[in-house]
Amino acid sequence: MGNSEMQNSKLKVRMPAEWEIQSFIQLTYPHAETDWAYMLDEVLSCFDSIAQEIVKHQNLLVVCAEEQQTRERLKELPQERITYVQIESNDAWARDHAGITVFKKGEPMVLDFTFNGWGMKYAANLDNQITRKLFEKNVFPKNVKYKNRMNFILEGGSIESDGKGTILTTSECLLSENRNNLSREKIEKKLRKYLGAEQVLWLNHGYLVGDDTDSHIDTLARFCSEDTIAYVKCEDKNDEHFDELKKMEEELKQFTDLENKAYTLIPLPMADPVFDKDGNRLPATYANFLIMNGAVLMPTYNSPKDEIVKQQLQKVFPEREIVGINCIALIQQHGSLHCVTMQYYDSKSLKENK
Repeated sequence: MGNSEMQNSKLKVRMPAEWEIQSFIQLTYPHAETDWAYMLDEVLSCFDSIAQEIVKHQNLLVVCAEEQQTRERLKELPQERITYVQIESNDAWARDHAGITVFKKGEPMVLDFTFNGWGMKYAANLDNQITRKLFEKNVFPKNVKYKNRMNFILEGGSIESDGKGTILTTSECLLSENRNNLSREKIEKKLRKYLGAEQVLWLNHGYLVGDDTDSHIDTLARFCSEDTIAYVKCEDKNDEHFDELKKMEEELKQFTDLENKAYTLIPLPMADPVFDKDGNRLPATYANFLIMNGAVLMPTYNSPKDEIVKQQLQKVFPEREIVGINCIALIQQHGSLHCVTMQYYDSKSLKENK
């Protein structure tokens, strides 16, 4: 358990911050029946790179359609740190179909919310069964409880937690008619009940062209510590994002924590434009980094800005290694590094490292 949990034991339910000590990270590997089929080798290589970096620091759960094939791909990695589970899936976006960990009175619990393909844009019938099947296969430690929350639609990429009761999100996503179709007040009530939210900070501005998640917060602004938020800043007035991201920045400046203190804001440059084969702009973003035990994995896009972002993140995370992962392949399907991962928390590891 991280320090925040000790400090916030008074909260009946608490969603941990990403920088707290994690038990393991889930990857759901792409396969030939997913939208990745036309570029499967390329995207699998990207997943392999992510897996290689994860196991340097902590345990890895690999959900895959073909276990033996995936074991063969990753055979050079330390196998004692990897758990393979063969389960069918629609796609590879673990951030949004995986369970979300909370602590209830100090005990870990994985909440299984409904994922409806980002507002019924894509099929999600198989993805919605993954978390339950993982528990059926006893993948989680026995002290981690499963909780069915299928009565509510919620994607991991749509929420950020500071570990102390503040949830950061966007109105574009959580107030979507094709998700829960509930008022802001009713959504906040759900977040209080399920995640222990003491306050919800809503961003009403900010978007990325080509994003089909309806402005997930993890593409725009991220908690880096209890008092620090990194966010995407566009300085090119000719870029169509300029006005909206400027308004988003002004909103962030007005936010305060539960002690009424303003946040330290860390700007990350707007990624250079990346296009698909038809010339459509893709939602490349540097905000889609993954914080894990001892390291931060950040997406790179073959741009000079990659190094600028690495330096910015190193300032925010001075005691963690900052590792770049080329995510040109991932962005072709409109997502990036954080989108394909999900971390879990526990007082014990998924497997004991000897």
